[in-house]
Amino acid sequence: MAKKAFKAESQRLLDLMINSIYIHKEIFLRELISNASDALDKQYFTDFNREGLAITVKADKDSRALSVTDTGIGMTKGELESNLGTIARSGSLDFKNTAEEGGVSELIGRFGVGFYSAFMVASSVSVVSRSSSSDESWEWFSEGTDGFTVRETAEAPKGTTVTVTLKENSPEENYDEFLEPDKLKDLVRKYSDFIRYPIIIGGETVNSMVPIWRKNKNELTDEDYNSFYKDGHFGYDTPLRHIHVNVDGAVSYTAILYIPAKVPFDYYSREYEKGLRLYSGGVMIMQRCPDLLPDYFSFVQGLVDSADLSLNISRELLQHDRQLRLMAKRILDKIKTELLDMLEHSRETYEAFWANFGKQIKYGIYADFGLHKDILKDLLLFHSSALQKRVTLREYVADMKDDQKFIYYAAGENINLLTRTPQAELLREQGTDILCLTDEIDEFAVRVMGEYNGKPFQNISEASVEPASAPETTAEQKAVLAAMLEVLKGKVADVKASARLKSHPVCLTSGEGFSFEMEKVLTQLSNDPDVKAKRILELNVAHPVFAALSAALGADKERFNVMSRVLHCQALLVEGLPLEDPISFADDIWRLI
Repeated sequence: MAKKAFKAESQRLLDLMINSIYIHKEIFLRELISNASDALDKQYFTDFNREGLAITVKADKDSRALSVTDTGIGMTKGELESNLGTIARSGSLDFKNTAEEGGVSELIGRFGVGFYSAFMVASSVSVVSRSSSSDESWEWFSEGTDGFTVRETAEAPKGTTVTVTLKENSPEENYDEFLEPDKLKDLVRKYSDFIRYPIIIGGETVNSMVPIWRKNKNELTDEDYNSFYKDGHFGYDTPLRHIHVNVDGAVSYTAILYIPAKVPFDYYSREYEKGLRLYSGGVMIMQRCPDLLPDYFSFVQGLVDSADLSLNISRELLQHDRQLRLMAKRILDKIKTELLDMLEHSRETYEAFWANFGKQIKYGIYADFGLHKDILKDLLLFHSSALQKRVTLREYVADMKDDQKFIYYAAGENINLLTRTPQAELLREQGTDILCLTDEIDEFAVRVMGEYNGKPFQNISEASVEPASAPETTAEQKAVLAAMLEVLKGKVADVKASARLKSHPVCLTSGEGFSFEMEKVLTQLSNDPDVKAKRILELNVAHPVFAALSAALGADKERFNVMSRVLHCQALLVEGLPLEDPISFADDIWRLI
């Protein structure tokens, strides 16, 4: 029996298949089962009878042989030579075209090359097959790139058996694991759980066959969806929401998405891997497909199944095509719609979601120079100082006074301190609501947004904020301000009379550029102590402390200098900014005492 060589291009491709195309060797079992499923599809669409259609996986440790048997349509001698002698030709595509002409639209046999992945783990591969249209049985046999033989063999049942004789173990690889029933069952459940035919190992049907996402929504309960979430290893808790999507159109797909109730332990770390599980025709292609989710929705768990995807030769990586982008866009829209519905109709649930994942939404606002701000702006929540609860920007704007020009906010870590900050005194007295921004990303996000529905954002700690007209100052008061600026030269850019202070004597405001809270974040990120916001000291000229300053300037210049330094340090402390010289500050305090 003469050995036949693979065609030259097939031989090169086979070498690639064995050595570099597939990332994980365990994939070979998925490919063999998928091919067996293709053969069963062909048989079914020939006589439309599912009875007896099954896939059996057996392991023989003594001979180191693993076999995958199907009761499908089988192959003739010519089909064995044609389909297995020329890589990337499985015969499935021809069958699909013929079937579609007869009205069958189900996708069959997209993956013509997967069979050869067996050579990653095999020293030899045998394929025994009998076509449903023939009484002859044939064996195709190969030990790799040197070629193959085809010979007639003893009568075999209709269908195909692929037998892989595993390589011997090496220090780098343990091939014995593919002879263990438990390992084989795990691989079937991982990759082929939703093949539509029974996959039998040790007399047990291992796979689920009918995936939940292919069932009608009216057949399913919340308990069904929640059980699948836990059984599918998306999480151990009960999710806040599930989204079941069936789309037919330019690209057809089915998806089940989940909004988790808890934050994964590694979510805000570099180790977290985002993405949806991706299936094609019930066969898992990728454990995590990151291209289906934007980073700001990376908390979403779930899967997508589509037969319309363009897959590459190894079926492990997805080619970036128009279909994938369409799916990602529609999934994004669906997630946003679900979150908005939760916000409107289940506020308590949304608040729980926001506590866990709101920071990620805000990062999405800031990322890519604000490219996604219009998508996400209506999902934002911030604490309202007036209402003492979280509100949306839409709600804040709806409650604004008719003459209010800005969305006012204060940035810092502590809500209680922000509502009492000196810069907010006059605004509070006027009944103006102030949003409290407590995450380090918050102010970066709102600055990227710039405005919401025509209302600009305004940090109340900026010097440009004038909630009332600037106070008239006398010549004596101007002299105090000028003298104080001289004392604090190099520490502040200006000292001026404040229009915003009522009971407090002093506050610190920032000039153009960035705020004090942004300074803290940027200093931490850059580790550069010279990253500083422009400091402007504002004094309440109607406060008794200012009168004491004025008196000291005329009577005791040294006391005036000490008072100026102490007021500056107190303003720094209120803003949460570090003192350059805490010892000198303490010395100044006792001098005044």
